[in-house]
Amino acid sequence: MATMIIGAWLALWLWEQSPYGHYLNHGQLIEPGPGGHGGHAHASTTLSALVFLGGWVLMSAAMMLPTTLPLLEIFRRLTRKRQDTASLVTLVVAGYLTAWLLFGIVAHLMSWVVSAILMQLEWVRLNSWLLAVMVLGTAGVFQFTDLKYKCLDKCRSPLSFVLRHWRGGRPQQQALTLGIHNGIYCVGCCWALMLLMFIVSTGSLGWMLLLGAVMAAEKNLPNGRYLARPLGFLLLAAAALVAVQNYPALSP
Repeated sequence: MATMIIGAWLALWLWEQSPYGHYLNHGQLIEPGPGGHGGHAHASTTLSALVFLGGWVLMSAAMMLPTTLPLLEIFRRLTRKRQDTASLVTLVVAGYLTAWLLFGIVAHLMSWVVSAILMQLEWVRLNSWLLAVMVLGTAGVFQFTDLKYKCLDKCRSPLSFVLRHWRGGRPQQQALTLGIHNGIYCVGCCWALMLLMFIVSTGSLGWMLLLGAVMAAEKNLPNGRYLARPLGFLLLAAAALVAVQNYPALSP
């Protein structure tokens, strides 16, 4: 598992350095001016979507797999006497990443819609910092919701989660389903924080490390549950700061 995670980080770093690195850069969505609509105008929509989703899977593996290592280790120990342990763990990982891939598809479609709006509406494009305020505000408010805590509590109880979803019958199907269910709760817990990548650039390794560490702390530290509200206040403060800094320059 460590090899997969390190490999994902290395692949992302190499990708970021390559001529195709701009396909990961959705942070351009909040940049004003003619270049502020994602930079994909000269690329095939289908190609950009496929390349982005490939990068999204790598990003999910790099950022999110480390946050679910306790569950994977519990599952590995529970099935260690089976000959197919490795393949079952792989299926759990595949299911987990599938949930994040589906979220990535939705996020990319949203990004495409926003890009289209920015290209058509001059006022929105010139004041695209409002998108950053909206994303930061949404992420901040979500930190206080019941859904956040319901999903977070599921993620913070890996043993009970595994025991609830693993019975040993139809092992391949159950392993895949366990991974998908765990991924759904993880998406439910962390989707708003992941949206922050769209305003700082989905290809920024530094921000990926920071957000990945925050989500891992929320899910796995003994008192991680109590980080959600302070983080929410911080995000709301950041949204207010962006608004205050840019409001005087609001274009008519």
